[in-house]
Amino acid sequence: MAQQVLVLNATYEPINVCSLQRAVVLVLKKKAEVVERAARRLRSASRDFVQPLVIRLVYYVKLPRHQARRISRRAVFARDSHRCQYCGSTHRLTVDHVVPKSRGGRSNWENVVTACAPCNTRKGDRLLDEMNMELETRPRAPSPYELISVSQNQRPASWEQYLAIGR
Repeated sequence: MAQQVLVLNATYEPINVCSLQRAVVLVLKKKAEVVERAARRLRSASRDFVQPLVIRLVYYVKLPRHQARRISRRAVFARDSHRCQYCGSTHRLTVDHVVPKSRGGRSNWENVVTACAPCNTRKGDRLLDEMNMELETRPRAPSPYELISVSQNQRPASWEQYLAIGR
């Protein structure tokens, strides 16, 4: 797998993960600066560069907060700590629409939750109050930390202090 680099906004808020190649381009174009670097250096035919582990954008980038972040099964599971939001089970997980799509529910962060297959089947296309079911936690858009956690199975130790800001 290609080396990944943590991208921080100008305010040091974690906003993304990019490839090493993209990070070097951002640094060379002076759109970002290296905050954490690896011990080894990158070499070309005429130059050598520091190998970035964490970069910070020079200018603040305003990001869309909730609706624009893509919903994926992995992100929903990570946000919900890989637990059914109805019974707490950690087995046979699926994604459920709290307000079913057949009843006008949308596929947004506030309407999708992790559910085990039995709870999802039992609920079907009904509303929670019709089934006397309750959510353990209210669904919400995940933080940048949660999204970065989902995108990376292994994170360098140098990222942790910056990811802690987003928790």
